[in-house]
Amino acid sequence: MPGGARALYRRILLLHRALPAALRALGDRYVKEEFRKHKAAGPAEAQRFLREWENYAALIQQQINEDKQNWREKTVYGIHLTEEKLNDFRDEQIGQLKELMDEATKPDKKITITKDSEHKN
Repeated sequence: MPGGARALYRRILLLHRALPAALRALGDRYVKEEFRKHKAAGPAEAQRFLREWENYAALIQQQINEDKQNWREKTVYGIHLTEEKLNDFRDEQIGQLKELMDEATKPDKKITITKDSEHKN
């Protein structure tokens, strides 16, 4: 990963420390998987990838700041995805989004983190 990507990766993980524990665990796992998958991305794809993660980091930073200022109200993290935005996703991305939604909306709110070696077939 180029230096800018590493710095962004570290910045996101640091931002996640301010999230509720369940969101932090889910977010950390997802960020690690996505950055790992895109290590060998071509220049155009890498640029899009980093731009989207920069936008994510800026949004999370803003929401964390709002949470600190509005300590009486519960902050909702993330954004609503428009139909237009969803139409831009590839099938693989839609599948990942569904997995994230399923994981984030589990009734017991417990998120299980497994080690990479446990994912191998």
